[in-house]
Amino acid sequence: MQDQPTAAELIDIVADFIRNHAMPQLQGHAAFHARVAANALDIVKRELEIAPKANTEEHERLKALLGHDGSLDELNRELCARIESGEITLATPGLADHLWAITMTKLAIDQPNYSGYRRALEEMAN
Repeated sequence: MQDQPTAAELIDIVADFIRNHAMPQLQGHAAFHARVAANALDIVKRELEIAPKANTEEHERLKALLGHDGSLDELNRELCARIESGEITLATPGLADHLWAITMTKLAIDQPNYSGYRRALEEMAN
């Protein structure tokens, strides 16, 4: 077992330092790059929090869609090839739901404040 603070907590501390202590003292390109760095840390934190469960769920959906097991990367490459060849289409049961789920996960990690993502979450809740 690891001691405190966790990786996510360390990321929060560094992002907070950049936003609240470093950025106010910076101007121009340096301030812009500091903002980019803080945002990148936020993405890394969300990736650490969301990806393990999301990857497991994605792997299970891919196994069901493709009918066999493999690594997540192998199954994704195969799905892409089968979509490209026309063997799997949006008419294939489960494909549209799978694509929607991975899109929502990517948005949850990369752009959780995106208005379209927020609307989709609200619609899913109703």
